[in-house]
Amino acid sequence: MSSWLLAQCVVEQLQQAGVRHVVLAPGSRNAPLSMALHRVQEVGAQEIGAQGIELHVRIDERSAAFLALGMARALEQPVAVVTTSGTAVANLAPAVMEANEASVPLVVLSADRPLTAMNSGASQTGHQFGLFAGQVRHQVQLTSDATPKAWRFQLRVALALATGQRTRRPGPVQVNLHLDEPLMPTEEGLDAPRPWQVEPSRPAAPVSLEAGPRTVVLAGDARPAVGQRAAQLAHEAGVPLLAEPSSNARVGQAISTYRLLLGKPDLGGQIEQVVVFGHPTLSRPVTRLLRRSDVEVVVVADDARWPDPGFTASRVVDDVELAPASDPSWLNRWLTADLDMQTRLQLAQRPEAGRDPRPTGLAVASLVVERTAGQVLVLGSSNPIRDADLARVPDALFGPQATPTTVFANRGLAGIDGVTSTAAGIALALDRPTTCLLGDLTFLHDAGGLWLGALERRPTLRLVVLDDRGGSIFHTLEQGAPEHEASFEKVFGTPHRTDLAALGAAHGWQSATVDDLAELGQRLRVPVRGPELLVVPVTRDDRRAWAERIAAF
Repeated sequence: MSSWLLAQCVVEQLQQAGVRHVVLAPGSRNAPLSMALHRVQEVGAQEIGAQGIELHVRIDERSAAFLALGMARALEQPVAVVTTSGTAVANLAPAVMEANEASVPLVVLSADRPLTAMNSGASQTGHQFGLFAGQVRHQVQLTSDATPKAWRFQLRVALALATGQRTRRPGPVQVNLHLDEPLMPTEEGLDAPRPWQVEPSRPAAPVSLEAGPRTVVLAGDARPAVGQRAAQLAHEAGVPLLAEPSSNARVGQAISTYRLLLGKPDLGGQIEQVVVFGHPTLSRPVTRLLRRSDVEVVVVADDARWPDPGFTASRVVDDVELAPASDPSWLNRWLTADLDMQTRLQLAQRPEAGRDPRPTGLAVASLVVERTAGQVLVLGSSNPIRDADLARVPDALFGPQATPTTVFANRGLAGIDGVTSTAAGIALALDRPTTCLLGDLTFLHDAGGLWLGALERRPTLRLVVLDDRGGSIFHTLEQGAPEHEASFEKVFGTPHRTDLAALGAAHGWQSATVDDLAELGQRLRVPVRGPELLVVPVTRDDRRAWAERIAAF
């Protein structure tokens, strides 16, 4: 056998599993995989197999991994990322950890040196198998001296576990490939594989629940189908829908200011039952609700694992049917309070004498949410997604004919790394115009994601960066209290002087700085046509006072 045969076998099994996209970070040891993947794209599916693969090349492994993560998240299908040996593999760790917590089918194909070279001090030879222990659904190492039958079996198991076909728990897997020389293609070819199929496990029938007068549906970060199911259930039962911005349930009569209303004794304080969809982790009021001992928590889980941050869940089900609420005033009270809270938020943002003229993060987020209604929106962590959490549900998302906004966010571990690359992956995979709202530190953290090779397909992606010259979310946390002011700016505020628009322009993005809401609104009305960057200067000086002010509404 040979490394070239093994590489062909890997590509063959990716095709049979329906993998449509592979992201490659170039190197020497992964040369057989690189050549086999390029052959598929250039020669076509007719010669190699039944399924074509689009190859995307990125020079930075961390960006490559998040690009693949975004694609896999958007398509809900496995996407592979290929690296060479050595430290290259370690750069995948953040994306692998996010994929683990968010149940995203990310396939790591890590090239490695021959097993006989281990511990020898040979160049780029380290212990990379097991590097993601505890973060992957499965890990296997393949050697070039085995047989195609053995390779095919191991690859099929890994791909089935990545998709969760039998476990109903998709997630990342690592296939570590020990490749020996020669690394270039030879005349060797594989025999035709036997057909194979893995039957997926099936969810159980819906469980019927009574919708008491004080039931709410809570939708956390979720896939579009899950979010739509949560919205449908709340609508049919006539109960309040508390939907996080990345829940894909924020439509119709969703309560946009729910996190402020949860602290009201006559609303949040009276909740008796919560039906949970997705992964709710965004705000502390929601966490406090799920920790209450006087609330019954029913979790609707679409895979083998379920969220229960308060350790209070009494039931875990595949799906539910909720009887109509017996008291319509319960929903009406929430809707009325939501309208009142929205009015207060709008009045609080009116310009005042002596106030910083720059727009607030909430104003920018509200405008972005409004202008992207029914489109594809990616939300960065920290304040942007929390500002979007208070944005009013756009009028375009009301009614039975409304097209929901497809919203994504890296909420598995809620990190700020890899957001630009994730958004680019989503835009490329869906082949739809995509807008990403993110903060300046999040943008800088993935500056490598701006790189687009001259031979690469360019994402139809618009980045809207809230630039407050530092980390504004820390102003709203304990370390932002006045007594910690002396140390705050150095170790939490982390101010910078980077010209973000110039950084984008240097990478070939159409870039502009926009300091006026009216101009931003006009730019957002123009369809996204390619890589575009809009930097919006905002202030963070009064961020803590603003958070305290709205909490007191």
